[in-house]
Amino acid sequence: MERWVGRVALVTGASVGIGAAITRALVKHGMKVVGCARNVQQIESIRDELKAEKGQLIPIKCDLTKEEEILAMFKQIQKDLGGVDVCINNAGLAHCAPLLSGSTADWKNMLDVNVLGLCICTREAFQQMQKNKVDDGHIILINSMSGHRVKPYAAGHFYAATKFAVSGILEGIRNELQELNSHIRVTSVSPGLVATEFQQRMHKSPEIGKKICSHFKCLEAEDLADAVIYALSAPAHVQVHDILMRPTEQKS
Repeated sequence: MERWVGRVALVTGASVGIGAAITRALVKHGMKVVGCARNVQQIESIRDELKAEKGQLIPIKCDLTKEEEILAMFKQIQKDLGGVDVCINNAGLAHCAPLLSGSTADWKNMLDVNVLGLCICTREAFQQMQKNKVDDGHIILINSMSGHRVKPYAAGHFYAATKFAVSGILEGIRNELQELNSHIRVTSVSPGLVATEFQQRMHKSPEIGKKICSHFKCLEAEDLADAVIYALSAPAHVQVHDILMRPTEQKS
């Protein structure tokens, strides 16, 4: 990670869970991390917690369902920090919204954050890297095992569709980078069940969320942070394609 010391990373959805863990890890490795979320107060608390580390955390309030806020964020990053070197598309959400009975508003919200927000951030990060002649940058997509298989669980089917889209987007980004002869790398990290607030928010119930994560030892947010550090630490000639990871006791 030495080559990333002092360089700029953007982490979306940095206020809690996987995003907060990735943010902490990058700051401890000496990066300047722009952490964005709607709840910027939580990121400010993490910033205060990390004051003694060699890196720096810069909190920015940004709603990824609003393109104008994403564009303003990238403009601020360019102005204040000289542009991004690493873009980690972590923000994502799920609603209990089956394909045959789900709410259109819930479907749209998942598409806006999980697919369109990810694509807009990726586009803006790449164009900023290109403008700044950064040819060793890295784009990381926090995907899901749900982007590789569909379980017979109606509440999660539309969410899985958004993550299958991310799997397709990964391949598209890689193809476009190769066509441009770019050395910018792209990696997807696809976890199974992770012990975060995700399930509680999806089911709008702390009790259900905790019950889902109580049957076996789930992945921890720090496991995902370790995977991101691994991908970033790979030598320049190594393309880490897609890291699939799940708890040892998770059956599918």
